[in-house]
Amino acid sequence: MPFQPPLPRAYAALSREALDERISSVRAAMGRRLVILGHHYQQDDVIRHADFTGDSLKLSRLAAAQADAEYVVFCGVHFMAESADILTRDEVAVILPDLSAGCSMADMAAIDQLEEAWERLEAATDATIVPITYVNSSAAVKAFCGRRGGACCTSSNARRVLEYALTLGEKVLFVPDQHLGRNTACAMGYDPAAMVLYDPAAPAGGLTDDQIERAKFILWKGHCSVHQLFTEAHCDAVRAADPECRILVHPECRREVVLKADLTGSTEAIIRILEEAPDGSHWAVGTEANLVNRLIRLHAGRKHIRSLAGLQCLCTTMYRIDLPHLAWALDELAAGRVVNRISVDPRTRHDARIALQRMLDHADGPPAAG
Repeated sequence: MPFQPPLPRAYAALSREALDERISSVRAAMGRRLVILGHHYQQDDVIRHADFTGDSLKLSRLAAAQADAEYVVFCGVHFMAESADILTRDEVAVILPDLSAGCSMADMAAIDQLEEAWERLEAATDATIVPITYVNSSAAVKAFCGRRGGACCTSSNARRVLEYALTLGEKVLFVPDQHLGRNTACAMGYDPAAMVLYDPAAPAGGLTDDQIERAKFILWKGHCSVHQLFTEAHCDAVRAADPECRILVHPECRREVVLKADLTGSTEAIIRILEEAPDGSHWAVGTEANLVNRLIRLHAGRKHIRSLAGLQCLCTTMYRIDLPHLAWALDELAAGRVVNRISVDPRTRHDARIALQRMLDHADGPPAAG
């Protein structure tokens, strides 16, 4: 990740009220020239300053739709800001308030590892392999997939994208989240035996040529550090404590957790399911803590919502975007200085946009099952 220099000391001394005032002042002065995006996993202090909230794809598309925007401040993580830069006009500056806000899952699939893996897989089989990357990946990985006939996907349209990929080839390489790939393929009716796990840290990916030849899905050994924390024991504890409680989890959770859950859905689907749930219903939700806590407050007094786990399942890299960093980035803008601009090079941008467009082409229709 790029290095984020320490903020000027003055920001550490400012109260929350003073930081709020600075941010609001710059927003008012810049008007529609400035758009602030807040990801669902972001902390509430930052979310209340966002013009739009949503998942990474929704926010990038909203940014691209703002005809008057000159500056987009993305309160999320690095790969999200890259996607926003790819989808917005060339003259729009996309800013990440803290450059150290990365994504451990995206970091598990480096472009050099992917290129090495591709050579290994092509040498092991004559079958056509279609590379699919979860949107939680670097622009370079997205571009790799775009160049080789593949696509990006989200957690909500992963099934539609995988079905599309299998019309193009006999095998799919799914990067970087093994759990989303496995859960989606199982929901499509495939047996886990049709899936193998490619480990970029192991010699030859930890697979024999025969394993690669027989596999339908080659899953990358990556995961979300937040959703990996949820376990079968958490599900069992909820069932024992509250038999009426329904368990709702994100498809980035392990397969064993998904099997014990009542429902599985993307971030946007989780929000929608709880909005539509009847008053008085009980829910245990397996996703990031900031979002779960926000949903608990939103539905307080009407629905009983809790985290699936007793521990704080927090996206710590997202948490690095805080009020001081947001206020600093906006103060610099007000002074005529663009800091922390995320800019994807033209070649990577072109190829990554192809992969993103294929994802958008398969974004409509009913939510994916599973």
